[in-house]
Formats: sequence, C-alpha cells, structure tokens
Amino acid sequence: MVRRFGGVVALDAVSFDVAPGSILGLIGPNGAGKTTLFNCVTRLYTPQRGDILLQGESLLGLRAHEVARRGVTRTFQNVSLFGNMTVLENVLVGYHFRMRGVPLYSVQSVLRLPAIRRAESDALDRAHEALDLVGLGAVAGRPVRMLPYGLLKAVELARAIVSRPALVLLDEPAGGLNHEEVGRLGQLIRKIHQQLGLTLLVVEHHMSLVMSISDRVVVLDFGRKIAEGSPQEVQNDPEVIRAYLGAASSRSA
Repeated sequence: MVRRFGGVVALDAVSFDVAPGSILGLIGPNGAGKTTLFNCVTRLYTPQRGDILLQGESLLGLRAHEVARRGVTRTFQNVSLFGNMTVLENVLVGYHFRMRGVPLYSVQSVLRLPAIRRAESDALDRAHEALDLVGLGAVAGRPVRMLPYGLLKAVELARAIVSRPALVLLDEPAGGLNHEEVGRLGQLIRKIHQQLGLTLLVVEHHMSLVMSISDRVVVLDFGRKIAEGSPQEVQNDPEVIRAYLGAASSRSA
C-alpha cells in the first residue's frame, strides 16, 4: 500500500497480514506512518496504490460506515466519546449498525412490535456483556463526562468490541495512562482476546505493552516496513534498534 501527501510518502509499499484470531503489534518512531495506515484501513484516507483486504474482499471503494458494517472497528489516540451520554449509550453506538431491519421512525418502531423489542433487547445484552468484560458494568448508567481518563479508555474499548467485529484496530490505547494503568490495560486486552477470540491490530508506543500482548510485531520507519516477526525477533533486530535509537525527536505521527 502506498499513501502520499503531496511530496511526502507516508506509506511506502507497506504490506503485511494479520492472522485471524491473533494480536499484531504495529510500532515505529513518530512519523513512521502508523496512524496513516489505520486511517487507510478505516477509509478515512485512500491509498494511491495497493489494496486492503478483509477476509479476501477489498475494502477500497467502501465508505467508513460500510467498513464498520463489514466488521472493522477502532479506537482513537484521543478519546472520542459523547460526553452527555451514559457509558451504556456510548457502547450501544458501537452496535447500531448490527441492528438490521426497519428505520427508526417506521410504523414498526413506533408501535414497538416484537421484532423491534427483540433487536433492542439483544443490543442491550451485548452492551452490558461488553461493559462487564472491561469491568465497567457498575457505571453503565453514569454520564461519561464524570469518569476519569483511564475509564474513558475502557469505554472506548467496550464500544469497539461490542459488535464482535472481524478486526479491531487499537490506536495507542495506553496513551495518557500511568504505569499501573498500562499494566492493567495489557491484562484487559489479553482477557478480551482470550474470551472473545478477536483479531487485534495494535498501534502503541509503550514497547513493554506491545511485546507482552502481541503474537507478532510489524515495525514501520518513515513509511517503510523494516521488520516483522515475533516480539523477541523484533527486539533484537539491528534495523529496529537503529530506527529507535537514531529517530529524530522532531518527527510526529
């Protein structure tokens, strides 16, 4: 995949696979192209060359909401939640595209027919399950604006997994967390992966977190893939060591 912004090559023929049911870590110095890649997958950007395949089918040509309907969900570097809505309502947003059937203001909806009640009940059950899984069941009815930052990250994670997607993209899930919170996040990601069997692609700057949860790791530098392998292989790769030790602090993702 290739993505340019004017004369800047953000992604230079980057290619890799995410094995179903695995956790793949995506790392690299600031400015390596990690978030650009996420934005291409979720169709916020369009690559100039290459393709993005999900279960053998191309995502190119789809809009962002259509990609979500295909089973790709994500979190963001900066928490993106609805502050005046409750924790439960925010998580339900992640399930809305699974609610097939009639429009919101149809006769069936107004009359509260059985099909509508069943769909709503199923959505609520899934949302409560997701909240229980991330440890937020007790605050389901609380407005998210009342929660500390670490719990907001967990709400975003619950929203990303509530629909049991085919692929979950976690964009710096540990950003802004302290050391203890990062440790708990790692345990939570492993728990979610084990219990739901989800496929996860994780961008993260906390190397200890990435190496502890990932089955395989891909490393980008200046838009190029410079390494791929097990966490141990990547940590010992001379090109990876050079990229991190020689990375200019002025580069930004």
